[in-house]
Amino acid sequence: MNDSLDLALARKVLAAQPFSVLLGTRLVTFGDGAATLELDIRDELLQQYGFVHGGVLGYAADNALTFAAGSAVGARLITAGFTIDYLRPARGDVLRAEARVVRAGRTRVVCRCDLSTVEGDGTPTLCAVAQGTIAVNGTGQPSA
Repeated sequence: MNDSLDLALARKVLAAQPFSVLLGTRLVTFGDGAATLELDIRDELLQQYGFVHGGVLGYAADNALTFAAGSAVGARLITAGFTIDYLRPARGDVLRAEARVVRAGRTRVVCRCDLSTVEGDGTPTLCAVAQGTIAVNGTGQPSA
């Protein structure tokens, strides 16, 4: 089986994730060890102070990290772990998660992700950074 992904197939993978569909996540770039996800910021995604909830930022980082890894090593992946640092409150019109591969090994892929909010005029503001390790899983099923 060929595990290579292109943008169209990667978008189908994203569309098969019910939570991603619920959030309205879009895969806007994919390939060469990088991936960018975006989602529109709406009231349902905010916490009590009016900022994007940290869980939404964590979701975006997790998915972007894994898609970046997939663009380098194929589809059979699962997140082994990631860390996220929140730099400033996330406010804006769009949340953008831009991830790239740092190193792709045989069994693990290390990636970084910048999370920014984007205003209507296109101005981005970095609000969080993440780093993750993605496990290459030959079976396509979660590891025990």
